[in-house]
Amino acid sequence: MTKKKLYLYCTVLLTVFLTSCNGVQQILKSGRPEVMYQQALYYYEKEKWTKAASLFEGASPYYVAKPQEDSIAFMHAYCKFKNREYDVVTSELDLFRRKHTRSIFLEDAEGMLALSYFYLSPGPTRDQSMTTQALVAINEFMVHYPTNEKIDEFRKMNQILTERLHDKAFLNAYTYYKIERYKSAIFSLKNALKEYPESKHREEIMYLIVKSGYELASNSVQDKQADRYLSMLDSYYSFVAEFPESSYVKELDRLAKHAKDFLDRNNKENTL
Repeated sequence: MTKKKLYLYCTVLLTVFLTSCNGVQQILKSGRPEVMYQQALYYYEKEKWTKAASLFEGASPYYVAKPQEDSIAFMHAYCKFKNREYDVVTSELDLFRRKHTRSIFLEDAEGMLALSYFYLSPGPTRDQSMTTQALVAINEFMVHYPTNEKIDEFRKMNQILTERLHDKAFLNAYTYYKIERYKSAIFSLKNALKEYPESKHREEIMYLIVKSGYELASNSVQDKQADRYLSMLDSYYSFVAEFPESSYVKELDRLAKHAKDFLDRNNKENTL
């Protein structure tokens, strides 16, 4: 038996022995990187993600600058992904794509990175910083790999997250309207419309701008009412021009009439 075959045979025997004794911890304590690596691959194939991850992590320092380095890093991240440890995955794969720029796993790594950010993105009532990061990662993936077999899924994720940002902007602005801070509501609603002109909330946003403008004018001191009613009417005309068949038109027509009546009275009083 050659020395190489004998070495491999002993490694296999040691792996079997350690596995039968006390599993992963015994293998890690053995200080044998070859055993750690081989057993990590075994658990990886068996989809024992936690055990595989522990062994890949233990073997990793021994394989720095060696051919197995990128595969160990990728498979460790994949184990974490399967265990839904997405915060760990994003950290590891962001490092992976910068360090292993020529790895055969790069496309899969960048796809998994984008997916992990997607899963970390919270609902629209919470801070959307992670959603923004997810959109960046997803769009980078689509640019880098336009022919990827899952490109349509990434487009759908991109749409979902974009709409989530639309929802967040709308909810933030709507909160000001609900608490009757109409000046802040108008500012936030207009910003939401400017930032996301294609928002599915566009009609409701424009409606609330008119409503907020009316409430702001109605509750203002007399010196400011005329200018604020005029501003409200500008918003009203924009709304009916874009949504002439809207269910809100009848209500806004009534508010516009009230604003015009006020301006007519004010003009007559000023001419007396």
